[in-house]
Amino acid sequence: MRELFITETRARLRTWLALGYALFIAYASLSPFTGWREQGLNFADVLAAPLALTYTHFDAALNLLSYLPLGLLIALALRSRLGALASVALALVAGMLLSAGMEYLQMYLPRRISSNMDLLSNSTGALLGALLAVSIASWTRLFTLLVRWRSRLFHHGKEMDFGLALLALWMFGQINPSLPMLGNVFISEVARQPFVALPPAPFDIWESIAVMLNLLMLGTLLLTSLRAPRNVVTALLLVLSVVALAKFVAAALLLKSWALLLWINGEAVLGMLIGMLLLSALLWPPRAAMITLGAAIAAGYFVIVNFLLGDSTPASAASIYHWHYGHLLNYNGLAQTISLLFPLLLLWHLWRIRKV
Repeated sequence: MRELFITETRARLRTWLALGYALFIAYASLSPFTGWREQGLNFADVLAAPLALTYTHFDAALNLLSYLPLGLLIALALRSRLGALASVALALVAGMLLSAGMEYLQMYLPRRISSNMDLLSNSTGALLGALLAVSIASWTRLFTLLVRWRSRLFHHGKEMDFGLALLALWMFGQINPSLPMLGNVFISEVARQPFVALPPAPFDIWESIAVMLNLLMLGTLLLTSLRAPRNVVTALLLVLSVVALAKFVAAALLLKSWALLLWINGEAVLGMLIGMLLLSALLWPPRAAMITLGAAIAAGYFVIVNFLLGDSTPASAASIYHWHYGHLLNYNGLAQTISLLFPLLLLWHLWRIRKV
């Protein structure tokens, strides 16, 4: 079957996603970014160490799966300019260089272990992702349907591609099951004992306001990206349904059984209801006014999350998990970082599209 030629316009979104995913890997590899010091290690010795020295099946599988999307996105983006073989080779090299850089920097973090086995499994994941990209690039019918769907629903241009990447970033940050739906304060209930009821927590109106503004930020992003603003409610419900489903699956996999539905709380429900009602008001103003309102919403959300909501650290949610591996704090810390950066990125996006 003839391969679908991926134009540079189609590849732009994949480039943003690949760059964002590389930043995710860097965050997960180096967080919490403290305690840097020389430990007397030599990177050549790390590479020459026996592979089985730091090997576990779990870590090898996790590293492989972590770098597979990176290889996939890089290879798909490169197909706009290069052939299949060159795309695979460069995606593999990029994955190897990123992994080698992370392993090198981990030598200076006492909480981390620099490992040649990690480098091998990461590179293998990038290679498999690149090979998968070359394979799916030949699915002409699927790509044609996706391109037509995108063209029919969303505006074109590099600014809009960045907006769609922002949408993917927002969804990724919301999947964490230790955060309430559209919320930002980690759930920190202590482990329950049989027949002992916890005292009810006081209702926090600021959490509801944060949820409302979060929903309105998402609505503003969709309104400025969609060709027909009347489709915003359908698009919003679809996005929220996907996030809720992913959140439920993540909760089933990671949380203790009694904590399965803690991400649905009163503050979140009230905030979403008010947000949906207010979102209808954004359908009527002119585009310039809508962008101004969206910027005010993003600024208000940033202030509330950083200065008015109660303190909540990624470690505060540890009691509701049954996950015992060391990646949990990275996962929660990444979700927290996304929630803090998203309003700033949205403000920049709205500034860029104000005259589009």
